Amino acid sequence: MDMTNKCLTPGLAMVVVWIAAIKMAVHFYAGHHYGYFVDELYYLACGRHLAWGYVDQPPLIALVAAVTRVLVGESLRAIRFLPAVAGGATVLLTGLMARELGGRRFAQGIAALVVLVAPGFLAIDSLFSMNAFEPLFWMGCAYIVMRIVRTGNQKLWLWFGLLAGVGLENKHSMLIFGCGIVAGLLATSERRQFRSRWLWIAGVLALLILLPNLLWNVQHHFPFLEVQANIRRAHRDVDLRPLAFIGQEILTMLPLTLPLWVAGLWYFLFSEKGKPFRLLGWAWLVTLAVIMIMNPRVYYPWPAFPMLFAAGGVLWESWLTSPRLQWVKPAWVTLMVVAGAILAPFVVPVLPVETYIRYSQALGFQPPKLETHKLGPLPQIYADQFGWEEMAAAVAKVYNGLPPDVRPKTAIFGQNYGQAGAVDLFGPKYGLPKAIGGHQTYFLWGPRDYTGESMIVMAGRQADLESKFTTVEKVAHFEHPYSMPYEHFDIFYCRGLKWPLREIWPKVKNWD
Repeated sequence: MDMTNKCLTPGLAMVVVWIAAIKMAVHFYAGHHYGYFVDELYYLACGRHLAWGYVDQPPLIALVAAVTRVLVGESLRAIRFLPAVAGGATVLLTGLMARELGGRRFAQGIAALVVLVAPGFLAIDSLFSMNAFEPLFWMGCAYIVMRIVRTGNQKLWLWFGLLAGVGLENKHSMLIFGCGIVAGLLATSERRQFRSRWLWIAGVLALLILLPNLLWNVQHHFPFLEVQANIRRAHRDVDLRPLAFIGQEILTMLPLTLPLWVAGLWYFLFSEKGKPFRLLGWAWLVTLAVIMIMNPRVYYPWPAFPMLFAAGGVLWESWLTSPRLQWVKPAWVTLMVVAGAILAPFVVPVLPVETYIRYSQALGFQPPKLETHKLGPLPQIYADQFGWEEMAAAVAKVYNGLPPDVRPKTAIFGQNYGQAGAVDLFGPKYGLPKAIGGHQTYFLWGPRDYTGESMIVMAGRQADLESKFTTVEKVAHFEHPYSMPYEHFDIFYCRGLKWPLREIWPKVKNWD
């Protein structure tokens, strides 16, 4: 059976390799034009505090940050190298899935092209985060399922378990896609896979890989559940109704690609050719449904789309065999490339910031909002890349103005992990110590050896600080024209904390 299928399966089209190379080149070019994204500062800080878990994510991204720092440093080019490579790998994997489903040059090429031009994938592959790696784990598992169905090789479930386990250490949402696969197996004739011992061994393998992080969460009372509850309670995320959510998915995947991924879903669920892989159609639907019920952030379903691109490419390739329809191929590809290029500046910093502002005003368009924060002249994905070093420099001016004997006793308190992370990354350049804070995992890292007798506090209300310190003085104001408005704040120098810092530390916890 294997030999027959190998003969029938086309090779990977060279166009897919070229598209992967172009995607990486775009990210290599654009990756250093603005600055560090707020979450990148946090992940770099986590990389300096390696553990089996963090308040709001599993440990893999911190490990990648630590390895990157040791091997090539913490520059923008350095930390964004692997996300760019991951984006190229997603293109290749999408082409491989199309090939596995029987697609030839056009099917593979158009499926790969969508990963290049879709604004959502351009966005996640531009930043150092677990989101850049997530499609490789989800779609790697989908590809393995395709191989198992097509070849009957049950031992491949071991690779599924390994990949799923590592994917869970990257982001817990891997569990959602895993549940989708299980639901797909149960809903189709592939439920016979549950009779294979290799599937159960794969499940145990994934659990063993996750176990250290699971034990960490048990030890810390599952903090990410508290974080999610706080976010919902504060209504921080933009509330999207089902139709609005689907509309955002269409926009972020590029509207011109809608016929492709809808065809992909049709291929899996209804076509005769896709019948052996029907479980993947159910897996996609279940994954989408769970996300919409639990937390409909627009980017959560993105890692599941490439398998629809692959299947849709195969279906459209079969539909466009007539010589009279050959014009559709170059026309569709050209339109997607043009539309993708028009929208690219909204998600990838390929333009200088002033040029971008004029460009967005001319088109009258802004990317979808993910959170309810007030915006300045830039969308949040860009605004959160400005002002961090200037912020650290403003704090340094206050710190270095203190008497030499006071500085070693002076803590720098950041209200969020962006402020604290900026001090940690840029601070050494200005002679600053590491920051402390109560936001997310900074809270678990504690107050270090500080007592609270001398503290520089970034942001906060003066009246609130005066209730905690004997002396509070506003010493500076920080503001950057391009940063998020919530990062425009006063800086206070506080002395004489009225209680021991370690004693009141539980009250500074800020998990949201």
